[in-house]
Amino acid sequence: MVREEIAVSTQALLWKCVESRIDSKCLHYGRFILSPLMKGQADMIGIAMRRALLGEMEGTCITRVKFERVPHEFSTIVGIEESVHEILMNLKEIVLRSYLYGTLDASICARGPRYVTAQDIILPPSVEIVDATQHIANLTEPVDLCMKLQIERDRGYRIKTSNNYKNGSYPIDAIFMPVRNVNHSVHSYGNENKKQEILFLEIWTNGSLTPKEALYEASRNLIDFFIPFLHAEELEIHLEDNVNGSPLALFTFHDEFANIKKNKKTIALKSIFIDQSEFPTRTYNCLKKSNIYTLLDLLNNGQEDLLKIEHFRIEDVKQILDILQKHFGFYLPKNKVSIY
Repeated sequence: MVREEIAVSTQALLWKCVESRIDSKCLHYGRFILSPLMKGQADMIGIAMRRALLGEMEGTCITRVKFERVPHEFSTIVGIEESVHEILMNLKEIVLRSYLYGTLDASICARGPRYVTAQDIILPPSVEIVDATQHIANLTEPVDLCMKLQIERDRGYRIKTSNNYKNGSYPIDAIFMPVRNVNHSVHSYGNENKKQEILFLEIWTNGSLTPKEALYEASRNLIDFFIPFLHAEELEIHLEDNVNGSPLALFTFHDEFANIKKNKKTIALKSIFIDQSEFPTRTYNCLKKSNIYTLLDLLNNGQEDLLKIEHFRIEDVKQILDILQKHFGFYLPKNKVSIY
């Protein structure tokens, strides 16, 4: 038997931010490198990161506007330089920062003559304006401009539809993507027998988060996709048993967890990370800052302990209780109980 000697590289991967700048409040740039990589790895990582940065990142923006006494979107208002359509386009460009989900309400009520900017938006406490100088309208006469705004957090791009107009309320094409553009390039070095690569990654964001924060969030989102393969047992599917010929759905971690539980198999609680649950980003970050990384860590705390976490609210605790009950069948006691 001939045993081949295989050289294994023990050199750890290193990443570094080599350039960072703020071109404007709504345009941040960062350039990162990752090395050393084997031949082909840089492209694989670069493509995955680009897709995650552009498609999986969440953002907050204005999705609907309601005017008073405006017959249609292309109306003009006496004493206001912009048409209703132009005001909607200006509101579409407003960059907001928030980590709360659901629909939030905001408003604008201004009297001319004056310029109306993003600073005039009356927001809920959980939402911030990135650039308060962004232009909305120019009131040339002493008239009132009053609008009710709807704010949402989501991902991707939502196109308004013609049947979505109601009671003077107008939808806006919503661009939730906080990452505006991503480029990746590969630099190769070394000889043909031992060629290595460096991945260069360029990220532009709208200012609601930094390129470094975007890189972190995208990496965590990619990890979340693959964690089920690491911790869930393989689901055995017998094609011959599928007599009806119906398509077999891909299993999720929670479905597999339910099967394992039903078959009286156990999974160590410390192997189930809170990344695998449906906690919002804000809740996840609060738990992580309190050194709660796994389901075991979470269950070793009571409801009262969670309420002591900075910026944690009773609504967050209720949401955690619902998710634990729905997906894992656990109930979090009011007081701390150690689980071993």
